[in-house]
Amino acid sequence: MNNTFKDLKFKIFQSGNPLFLYIGLNTIIFLVTAILSVFLFLAKSDLMINEWIRDYFGVPAAISALPTRFYTVITYMFFHDGFLHLLFNMLGLFWFGNIFMNFLKSRQFHFVYLAGGIIGALIYIAGLNIFPAFAGGIIGQTVIGSSAAVMAIIVATATLVPNYTIMMMLIGEVKIKWVAIVYFFISFIGLSSANAGGNLAHIGGAILGFAFIKSLQSGRDWSKLFERKPKLRVVKNDKPPVKKPAFKDVSQQEIDAILDKISSSGYDKLTATEREKLFKASKD
Repeated sequence: MNNTFKDLKFKIFQSGNPLFLYIGLNTIIFLVTAILSVFLFLAKSDLMINEWIRDYFGVPAAISALPTRFYTVITYMFFHDGFLHLLFNMLGLFWFGNIFMNFLKSRQFHFVYLAGGIIGALIYIAGLNIFPAFAGGIIGQTVIGSSAAVMAIIVATATLVPNYTIMMMLIGEVKIKWVAIVYFFISFIGLSSANAGGNLAHIGGAILGFAFIKSLQSGRDWSKLFERKPKLRVVKNDKPPVKKPAFKDVSQQEIDAILDKISSSGYDKLTATEREKLFKASKD
């Protein structure tokens, strides 16, 4: 069990794979809030955890609330309304995120996910405040979920490799461009539903994903905003450095001990020092 948790911790926080990072963060946050809601229920607390999350972590539709809730354009994409909401978003992220990572970089994944979520939030706010159909009904409205960020990954992947095929249950092989088009169409017709705000956010994410790939194909990589620039350091050397040997002569006894370790545990169990000694001995 301990090894399982260590493996999960490594995959989520140390592997450097953004796909595992975002799936892990979304899942952990959902589990923590779900467990808290159980304890609050058992204690007959007046605090409604879902309402509290929407109030403090969901993006408000009212522009007047943004000065004190400006951070929600980031936080909202890590909270979900229920298990199925989380499940379908994470499945979409996993399927299309794996394809994305086969062709592009981790930095670009981070940018598309986060920027897609942010643009989705801004389109949600703008749409509910601009279109007459939503006039008078935005007070108290909020949106949560990673759908806009996931939609950005889906559309970006489908724009990059539109004819890439995946197997779908009961359908067979399908080109991912058709999956993305169906997702977008469902969000568009959903603008007249009770979840109009959420669908506006989906459309915003889709626009970002499409625009990013088109810009990338024309030679402009917006994700370079996340690129780490190496720090320049001036070093003054009056004399050229003298390279010292890492080890003195390695004894036969040490070599025998290393070879015994290889036969019992395998080469991959050697330390860096043991490998270097073995390499040096092979050159002598």
